[in-house]
Parts: sequence; structure tokens; C-alpha cells
Amino acid sequence: MNNISTKMKVLPFTIVKSGKDTILLQEDLTDTFYGLLHQHEEFQISYIKQGKGSLIVGDTLNRFETGDVVVLGGNLPHVFKNNSEGHGQCHMLSVFFTPDSFGSEFFKIEELKSLISFFRKAENGFKITQPSKGIIDIFESLQKASKLDRFLLFLQLLKRVNAGKYEVLSSFYTSDGPTKYTDNEGQRMNAVFQYTMEHFRDKITLDAIAKEAAMTPNAFCKYFKNRTRKTYMSFLNEIRVEEACKLLKEQPEMSVAEVAEQSGFRNISNFNRIFKGLIRETPFQYRSKIVR
Repeated sequence: MNNISTKMKVLPFTIVKSGKDTILLQEDLTDTFYGLLHQHEEFQISYIKQGKGSLIVGDTLNRFETGDVVVLGGNLPHVFKNNSEGHGQCHMLSVFFTPDSFGSEFFKIEELKSLISFFRKAENGFKITQPSKGIIDIFESLQKASKLDRFLLFLQLLKRVNAGKYEVLSSFYTSDGPTKYTDNEGQRMNAVFQYTMEHFRDKITLDAIAKEAAMTPNAFCKYFKNRTRKTYMSFLNEIRVEEACKLLKEQPEMSVAEVAEQSGFRNISNFNRIFKGLIRETPFQYRSKIVR
């Protein structure tokens, strides 16, 4: 199996194919996942065997952890930003395919019409909230299966994933279709996301982030909102609150004030207001539910 992570260019990129295979498998076993914002025409179904961190899908920040199963539609920008410190290697098993992998009419036959909802959900990406043992077993079996058995397992995977409880990962797909980034746009958005992920604990000025995008502040504000349908400050606050949730959960010895500071908030009142606006409860309420 080809390892694509060292061969990919920044947005957009092409999944490396092996021969005439229509179902493409990839195993990432490394210190870090491919950490650049990217998109590809293939649909992606991934099982996080080991690892945790932040997952940006389209216009939305999410989290992933060991045991998650994530589904991403074609041309949906995404990046797995893992927290590698002290957590050992990251391990992810992925399946890639396109709706036309088996012919343009394959998924339109009567027997497969029940999968229409799978493709609709995948447009914005979704995560299975409680993956069944059957789903995990299929991932573990795919690598060693013959091509015929791999095809049969793939159909079983689609069926089980489509039937599982899920949560939507973004609102990126609109009635006009997904926003496919050009190379230049991809590099620009990647620079913005990377800078934000590395510096969200610091004070980020509009001038500084606009400079990363090689734009004036006014032009950047309009550009970012047009591409993500939210302001940059809203996006930054989401990242900071996600970090706060992680600290509240994993660092019980930290005070709420310390959590706020470590997450990039300079004012505890502002932190409480923004946290409650996004999570629908105060940091104290959030932590109390965890430690019960």
C-alpha cells in the first residue's frame, strides 16, 4: 500500500492510486497526521485507532480521539491536527473512493438506493458517535482481504456507517455545492489556520492574521467570512473554547481562571460569556458534569 502523506502537495491534492484498485486503503502510523488543510475528490472514511486532537472540517472546528470514525465527502477541506505530546504514535485507517469508482450508475441501482442518505450526510462530513464493533472489525479486516472480499466488506462498511448514530461536522456544503479551493486559496487558508492553531494562546491582532493571508485587514475580514460564513474572531473563539474544554476535562487541578489564560483568554468574564455562548453552560457547570 502506498503511503501518500509525504507525496501530497497543499490544496488540492490527489490520492495516490495503486494499480486499478477502485477502493483505496491507507494506514497512517506516525508521530503526526498530515497536518495541512487539504481536499481531494475522494470520499474518506477513517477510523482513529490511536490519537486525539483538533479536526477542522470546512468551516468548523471539531475534536477527534481514539475510537472515532469520521466520514468526509469529496472536496471537503479538512485537517487532522493531532496532539502528539506524550500520547505516542498516531494510527489511522482510511478508505477512499468516489461515487463513480464502480461506474457512474452503480450507486443508483435499486439495491443501493438506501445509501443515498450516506452521500447526503457526507457532504458536510459526519462522525459516528458510538462506532459498533462491527465497523471496527471491518476496518481491521480490509487490509488483509482479497479484492472480492474487500469489495463486500466495503459495502458492509457503508451500510453500517450509514445506520450509525452520528453528528454533523460542518456546514460547508451549500445548495451551490462545496467551495473547492484553488491552490492559492488553499495555501492562504492553510496559512491562516496553521498560524491560528499555533498562536491561539497569544493575542492575535487583525493586522497579524491578515498579514499571514497577504491581505489588508478589511479585505481579509470579507474574504474569511465569505469562505467560512463566520468572522475570524468567531473561529478563533471556537478554537480557544475547544482548548478550554480539553483542559477542563483533562486537567482537573487547574482553576477556571488558569484554564481561561491557557486557552488564550485575557479576561475571565469574557471567557465565561463566550464559553457559555458556545457550550450552553458555564465552565464550572461543564467541569462538574465531567467529574461526577
